[in-house]
Amino acid sequence: MRRNLAVIAMFCVCAFAVQAVAQEHYTEGPVWRITVIKVKPNQMDNYLKSLRETTKPLFDEAKKQGLVMDYKVQLKVTSEKPEDWDVVVAVLYKNFAALDGLEAKMDAIQEKMGGQAAATQTAEKRLAMREIVSSFLVREVTLK
Repeated sequence: MRRNLAVIAMFCVCAFAVQAVAQEHYTEGPVWRITVIKVKPNQMDNYLKSLRETTKPLFDEAKKQGLVMDYKVQLKVTSEKPEDWDVVVAVLYKNFAALDGLEAKMDAIQEKMGGQAAATQTAEKRLAMREIVSSFLVREVTLK
């Protein structure tokens, strides 16, 4: 039992030391949710129209309410291979804590903007227009 406690204590000290070394190099900043999208052939105009009509108002309202700090839509202008992604949607949150309960808050905004049925219909239409390649979180850091 004493040996297990010693191992756990050593692990905690090592984990703290690794984080302390990393913190020496940067200051933690906000968190981005990055979604990488491959738009299907001949659907770019429809997809961008869909983003403009439904996603932009949603994010604008979330930004007004302080749920989102900012958002960006970026288009890839170079291509290395035919299966490359085309669009990135990036949403900026103050920190990881801002993600707690976010889904319910965004659902409430969506409800005001046309309801869940409209959101489901939009999602179904987008399935025909695009494929999500990946979605991940990244933390912005400022180097010291």
